[in-house]
Order: sequence, then C-alpha cells, then structure tokens
Amino acid sequence: MKKINNSTFLKVHSSIYAIFAIGLFFFPKLIWPNYGVQLNDQYSTFLSQHNSIFLGGIAIIGFLFNDAETKSLTAQKLFKGLMLTNVLGVLITLYAGFTKIFVGFGWSDPIFFALLAILSFIKLKDNQ
Repeated sequence: MKKINNSTFLKVHSSIYAIFAIGLFFFPKLIWPNYGVQLNDQYSTFLSQHNSIFLGGIAIIGFLFNDAETKSLTAQKLFKGLMLTNVLGVLITLYAGFTKIFVGFGWSDPIFFALLAILSFIKLKDNQ
C-alpha cells in the first residue's frame, strides 16, 4: 500500500478541520440539528462559533507545518498532537452519544475522530 506523504496528509486533515470551522461559524443552525443538537439562543450559537476557534486553529497549524521534514522531531510532535487531539474528540463525542446529546448523524463523529486518530498514529509511526 502506498504511503501518503506528510504534506498531503496535513493538507487533507487541515482542510477537513477548516471546513467544519467555517460551517460551525457561519451555519451553526443548519449543521447542529443533524447531530440532534438544537441552538435555542444567541449564547448557544456563539458557543458553536467559539468552537470554530479551536477547529480553525488545528487547521492553521496543520497548514503551517505541512512542510515538516519526514522523520523530524517537529513532524513527530505534530502527528502525536493531532493523534491525541483526535482521541480526545473520540472520547468527547462518545460521551455526547451515550448521554443522548448527539443522536442521528451525531454518531458519525466518534467514527470520524477515530479514523483521524488512527491515520495520525500511522503518520506518527511513519515519522519515527
């Protein structure tokens, strides 16, 4: 199986996070109901937009470091950070699913984060 290079992986990973950041900032009332979450007031809408800071930040970091040299300490730390961030995403979204905060399409989030965590782990191993 052909290995994806660091730059391509980081651009794809960052693009996914950027799309969600933009979507949750500009279209929170359209996106969240698909996950079973209702935005009832300006405060819940703002929290969604606030969440975009972190999603966008992860995207920006990935884009800025997409030229990290293979097997470098920088690449190793970056992929470890992305892997742990995605593991945290698995845990938090599983909690949301089990407590019935996320329903319907919301169950796709733990799968999404698990896939990105696994792919980040593989990239981490490729860079050691």
